Amino acid sequence: MHTTREAGKILSNTIEFAAGRQHEYVTPEHFLYVLTGQDLFVRAFVACGGDIERLQKDLDTYFLDNIEKKEDLKPQVTQGLELILTDAYRQAVSSGKQAIELQHLIHCLLELQESYAVFFIASQGIDLTDLLCEICQYGEEFPGRNKEPESSAGNPKQGGTTEDHVGKEYQSPEQEKPTAGVWKQYVEPLNDLVEHVNPLIGRETELERTIQILCRKEKNNPLHIGESGVGKTAITYGLARLLKENKVPNVLKGAKIYAVDLGGMLSGTQFRGDFEKRFKNVMEGISREEKPIVYFDEIHNIVGAGAVNGGSFDISNMLKPYLSEGSIRFIGATTYEEYKKYFAKNKSLVRRFQNVDINEPNEEETVKILAGLKKHYEKFHGVKYGKGVLAYAVAQSAKYINERYLPDKAIDLMDEAGAYRQLHPLDQKTQTVGKGLIDDIVSKICSIPKQTVENDEVKKLAGLDSRLLNHVFGQEEAVSQVVNAIRFSRAGLLEEGKPLASLLFVGPTGVGKTEIARSLAKEMGMKLLRFDMSEYSEKHAVAKLIGTPAGYIGYEEGGLLTEAVRKNPHAVLLLDEIEKAHNDIYNLLLQVMDYATLTDNQGRKADFRNVILIMTSNAGASRLGKAQIGFGTDRINQEAVMDEVNRIFQPEFRNRLSRIVIFSFIDQNMAHQIARKKLGELGDSLAKRKVILSFTDEVVNYIKEKGISREYGAREIDRVINNEVKPLLVDRLLFGRLKKGGRCLLDYKDKTLIVEEGI
Repeated sequence: MHTTREAGKILSNTIEFAAGRQHEYVTPEHFLYVLTGQDLFVRAFVACGGDIERLQKDLDTYFLDNIEKKEDLKPQVTQGLELILTDAYRQAVSSGKQAIELQHLIHCLLELQESYAVFFIASQGIDLTDLLCEICQYGEEFPGRNKEPESSAGNPKQGGTTEDHVGKEYQSPEQEKPTAGVWKQYVEPLNDLVEHVNPLIGRETELERTIQILCRKEKNNPLHIGESGVGKTAITYGLARLLKENKVPNVLKGAKIYAVDLGGMLSGTQFRGDFEKRFKNVMEGISREEKPIVYFDEIHNIVGAGAVNGGSFDISNMLKPYLSEGSIRFIGATTYEEYKKYFAKNKSLVRRFQNVDINEPNEEETVKILAGLKKHYEKFHGVKYGKGVLAYAVAQSAKYINERYLPDKAIDLMDEAGAYRQLHPLDQKTQTVGKGLIDDIVSKICSIPKQTVENDEVKKLAGLDSRLLNHVFGQEEAVSQVVNAIRFSRAGLLEEGKPLASLLFVGPTGVGKTEIARSLAKEMGMKLLRFDMSEYSEKHAVAKLIGTPAGYIGYEEGGLLTEAVRKNPHAVLLLDEIEKAHNDIYNLLLQVMDYATLTDNQGRKADFRNVILIMTSNAGASRLGKAQIGFGTDRINQEAVMDEVNRIFQPEFRNRLSRIVIFSFIDQNMAHQIARKKLGELGDSLAKRKVILSFTDEVVNYIKEKGISREYGAREIDRVINNEVKPLLVDRLLFGRLKKGGRCLLDYKDKTLIVEEGI
């Protein structure tokens, strides 16, 4: 019968250990002493409440009093050790194993009668059955255990002896430090890791407050509360650096910070009590250290961790005795939201901690932090950050990266810019990072057009009105008001913390209100988010925009409006036909226009600071009189429109608008330009099929006369083209001479539209 590699090595080490001590015999006690240096046995022994160091001392005393030393003599295997091997062989065979495993050997050791090895274990109050169960449990979760057969074990059936396993790589337990601190695999000493993390820059006040709390006699447990990314963990690492450099008060000198891995402790705990036992062993191990400080990142997780079937007993209850003693200091870190949701409800836990608020640093402080980290990132990426780049990165991150906090998001920009330069090196010796690269990174992170981020955005605003008038004809006054509202915002002449513009477009149907929103989004390089407010005329429709309340179907999905803005923070938001929406939606928009934020059903805020809000309405159109034949030259009755706007929209709603833009009727000149534009769009679609379309002025006049009216505006043009022009082309494109491309002329003769090919 063979042994596994692990079991064979243990047996080999047992013989070498006896030979190294110059003992005449190899006994089960030698085997047990070697086991005290094995993680599997130590973890199980400590989990049962045993003391490995005491066990080793008992065995040392036994060796001194009972085993003679003989020089230059090969030690002989006693009957007790041979019995262990024989029984282990039988167990392996009966269990269908191909080799003797370490668990078989330990099991047979624990079943020996009149053995000092068993006596020393039992003298510590350890139940042998419990110890065996722990060994079996830990045996399954140990990584890297090789169970391949290695060699023959000494037993009468195989003719081998235990001496066959003597190896050369063994180090006796006297030189090899026993793994008594199994608890150390569930903690991380931060004092030893400070050289591998970014140094703490600034935060002197918060760090001093933390040290002051730690120096207290009682309730010496600071709790760092702040948003994600403001530097809570960095403060703890900064404290660890001071401890390592011995720059702390005498009461803290020699202290070590241990970060607890709750996830590691939870993994592999299958039965009731496993986790509690493991956690207690970790805390007992830490308590034996000199001046220990335990660090819990995301400390709110201890509330409820380890609880079974809704019970109230969890880690927080297990910690209370240690918190009260004061011999172990604790540092926790959590966010305001999670503190309120989980931590604050446990009053007895709250009073044992002293809160330290970690606020988001301002831009000036963040620049100093990045300056302190600069050399570390330059060395890592092999780049040089240009003059003013760090301040620019801070400003851009604060402006465009939402729902995250300084300095984390600014550090991410600096780091990612360095990584990008490694992937795309410049054709020069010194790789530099400039402001243009920061713009590229911001554009990718925030999913916004690069021209929105670049400084030359002002150049785009300079000709914005003329470009918009190429798409929307005759509405010079409306376009001027829209562009001015955006320019005022970009020039900093509007209040901060509001959308770029909040505009209400009113006027007759079909005059270009929706079209100007589409064109504005295209020219500004923004995403157009369109919501038809006729779908939100019911009271419950508000839930569609911000999400359904807790307990209802779809709660986890969030709201349509809040999610759309969160994904596209730089957008033109078009709320079409706003007068058809329910009154509750007007109230919802008040905070959007006033504070540029909207909170969804889960408490998350959507940022509207870089959104152009456009609402369209046909308010007052019904009071303009019936449609007339032909085109009039009179202007729209603005007073009638404003009366209707005042009737529909409440004063607090109108007061928050940047502009109320009134669109005029379509006149002859506007109608002519629109007809040409629509025919040009038809020509563009035909060009994709290699067909060149030309048309006469007669066609334009016919489309203008039939497709545009005072009542319907320009909406009839698309219907005229779809119903009268396209049917003339479809057969020629599919089956006729235009199938493979060509030229055609659209003309209007004898009150009939005709198509001439090849012209």
